[in-house]
Amino acid sequence: MAEGNPDKPSLIVWNKVRYSVRIRHEGSALPVRRGISWVLALCALSALRDARADPQPLWELGLGAGVLGFADYRGADSAHVYPLPVPYIVYRGKFLKADEDGVRQLLFNQPYAELNLSLNATTPVFRRASGARAGMPDLKATIEAGPALALHLWHTADRRVKLDLRLPLRAALTVESSPQAIGWLFTPQLAVDIKDVWGKTGWKLGLLAGPLYADRRYDDYFYSVEPRFSTPDRPAYHARGGYAGSEALVSLSKRFPGFWVGAYARYDSLSGATFTPSPLVRRHGYGSAGIAIAWILRRSSRQVDADD
Repeated sequence: MAEGNPDKPSLIVWNKVRYSVRIRHEGSALPVRRGISWVLALCALSALRDARADPQPLWELGLGAGVLGFADYRGADSAHVYPLPVPYIVYRGKFLKADEDGVRQLLFNQPYAELNLSLNATTPVFRRASGARAGMPDLKATIEAGPALALHLWHTADRRVKLDLRLPLRAALTVESSPQAIGWLFTPQLAVDIKDVWGKTGWKLGLLAGPLYADRRYDDYFYSVEPRFSTPDRPAYHARGGYAGSEALVSLSKRFPGFWVGAYARYDSLSGATFTPSPLVRRHGYGSAGIAIAWILRRSSRQVDADD
């Protein structure tokens, strides 16, 4: 599993969103969380992946469950653990594919580039009596979506090891009756995928690392403090956008005949991020992790070659 804004953070087996897990939450919001839980499951463990070269069903459907643990928001000093449903959806068409690597299409039917759909979601952050955001307005849940160009830079002759450059660009919207655009994120990543790792057939190891960038509106939404909400311990601050730190992720997964399993661990660094002077940033580095299992319930009788 190796895709976005650090802390983030899907099957379409946890779609690669492409490897991001940016989920933020503070307080209780069960109705909202139910409404976006499927999106989170498609975004959060985005690097959990499995790839095989043998003939496989054209499509597969399944369902499972997973657990994610991560900081409430990037820079927060508190964290939560979330159980999530995991839809398993795989389609292995000639030009269009949907699987643990996300939804993607070959460009010009060439093997050196793919166009992917990058997704991500965040949970809401509610005001609390104490903490960095005490007395400040709630943060709405958000959904992020946009294109992700994947360039295949190198692979071994047997394609067991691959090196990709991924270029996701996502627009972020709040989840409410009148959604508001809150900016853009760009998260270029170098990713290494290793199949049959350590000589274990079917096991897939993913490694990913890269910087993150956000525009002024995005950072303003999460890290600015208006003068009317300033306190002696929380001075006014206006975010300006730009470099947003870096991320590194490792994932391990395998598709068995009747089910799929995967796990990931991620570390985010805010060192050098333009918004670190914000009084809402309490930590400059943190880790997150998740694990999931999905049972394959239905599959096509038609077999196709799958070399992803």
